[in-house]
Amino acid sequence: MPVDVVGGVPVWRKRDRRQTLLTYIGYLVGAVAVLVAFRFISGQTLWFFVLDAPEQVADLIGRMFPPRWSYADRLWGALWDTINIATLGTLIAIVISVPVAFLAARNTTPHPLLRQVAMLIIVSSRSVNSLIWALLLVSVIGPGLLAGVIAIALRSVGFCSKLLFEAIEEVNPRPLEALVSAGASGGQVVTYGIAPQVMPAFAGIVLFRWDINIRSSTVIGLVGGGGIGVQLNASINSLQWSQVTVIFAMIIVLVVAAEWVSAKVRGAIQ
Repeated sequence: MPVDVVGGVPVWRKRDRRQTLLTYIGYLVGAVAVLVAFRFISGQTLWFFVLDAPEQVADLIGRMFPPRWSYADRLWGALWDTINIATLGTLIAIVISVPVAFLAARNTTPHPLLRQVAMLIIVSSRSVNSLIWALLLVSVIGPGLLAGVIAIALRSVGFCSKLLFEAIEEVNPRPLEALVSAGASGGQVVTYGIAPQVMPAFAGIVLFRWDINIRSSTVIGLVGGGGIGVQLNASINSLQWSQVTVIFAMIIVLVVAAEWVSAKVRGAIQ
């Protein structure tokens, strides 16, 4: 039964026959959709492998332990490359995101057509995963760190620009009006009116994206984007599962450390 709130007190009201019928039809359509989806998935599934999965998982875990810790000495360079990929990709994205965000914000864009172009850039960036960007770039410029850095940057532009232009649109307009009334130029309005208001949000966006990019940088090496993912891919292909365990452990430590650094810096800024 629907609930209305009157004076802060919930009051139950009875559905009429039409509302009840529509509700049951909605439930029926939802149930049919779930059954159809399950039937489709079931038809595309090899249940023999599903039933055998527990035994395979136990066998895989048995091969992964004990870890080959001596292999960690060969991973420090790849781990450093991973950090550099995330950091450089984030910095490049920042340089691109700031002008794109100002073009996309309704209160700063010089023309509606430019805003549409900026929105197209944002949507295009956010629609393609960094792993797909890396796959495309590896086929164009070859495998290596450059492909990974550019892939991270292309993916990050949409994220940073979207959150930044939303912050720009939410600024208090009164300081901007005061600056315009005092004869300030457009650049001065941005520097002294908009930037101080959006800078805390912008710093948080950058740190949050860098934290995400650390995670993304660990996997783009699977398609040739450089970093520790290259070592992970090589170890999996050669069935060196004890080395895979070491790589997983180092990735977890890296991600936790990045999360800790990001949280500390955000706390200091706020």
